[in-house]
Amino acid sequence: ALGIAALHECGGPHTSDEDDFTMLLALARSGGRLPAVYGYWGELNAVAKARELGAIGAGGDLFADGALGSHTAHLRRPYADAPDTTGVGYVTEPQVAEHVIACVREGVQAGFHAIGDRALATVLGGFAAAARDIGRDRVRAGRHRIEHAELLDRSMIAAMVKYGLVASVQPAFDRLWGGAGRMYASRLGAERARVANPLAALAGVGVPLAFGSDAPVTPLDPWGTVVAATRHHNPGQRLGPRAAFAAHTRGGWRATGRDGEGALLPGRRATFAVWRAPGGVFDGLPRLVAQDPDEPAPPRPVCVRTVSRGVVIFDADAPVSG
Repeated sequence: ALGIAALHECGGPHTSDEDDFTMLLALARSGGRLPAVYGYWGELNAVAKARELGAIGAGGDLFADGALGSHTAHLRRPYADAPDTTGVGYVTEPQVAEHVIACVREGVQAGFHAIGDRALATVLGGFAAAARDIGRDRVRAGRHRIEHAELLDRSMIAAMVKYGLVASVQPAFDRLWGGAGRMYASRLGAERARVANPLAALAGVGVPLAFGSDAPVTPLDPWGTVVAATRHHNPGQRLGPRAAFAAHTRGGWRATGRDGEGALLPGRRATFAVWRAPGGVFDGLPRLVAQDPDEPAPPRPVCVRTVSRGVVIFDADAPVSG
């Protein structure tokens, strides 16, 4: 009913057990009316296990740090509201490099959860070390990914370009926690909070974006995510509707290495959603935001059908069974 035909599941020893992970992947492959599921197993130096479990990547929730809300995201400077801590780092540069090299040699996508600027510096330093060891082109070919990437500076964004990394990001984080008086400002202070989740800076230099929800941290809400990206609390980091839509459609497929998916073209596999746009259509997309500040927000699009790999998995007009 949300128009979701495929999703990424980020499992790992700190988020779910192996049985839960494999059960979900098996259920998605069972041939029922379900979305496709692409799994990532986040465990350091466990490439063989990731493959055994059916994952397409050894990453996702492979934690380089924690979260800002719990003061465990790893920062270069102390928290504004907890000056005795800079958070927690869970990996070192050599560990990151070793994991990336193992993934490259096995032809598996690597990835890390990294939120704070110190954690991101550690992860990117590890990619740099891996590139020195096995060559930058081999690292770039893996299209590895970083989850969240909330506190990036220009040099880090340049490193993401250099090593061909995908930014798997959640615009709803800014909608919920960005802006004056909210969680980012409380944890980081106004200066650092203003540059959190730099969507436009990433897109502007060609870093591939893949939008998601990090559910259950934020709800599954594809159109809400697109709106959030166009209404970032920092106007300089807002995306246009088309760029945001692309990041939440083709971007997710590109993040899995499936460049041929996510577009309606002859010969492509039929994976799509059909929407009713009660608020009208603007520039080829549903009208998502009010054109005037005093105008109420238009109603969100309503999904009437979802098709995954040629199978109708949701039909609003179909009778409900059971």
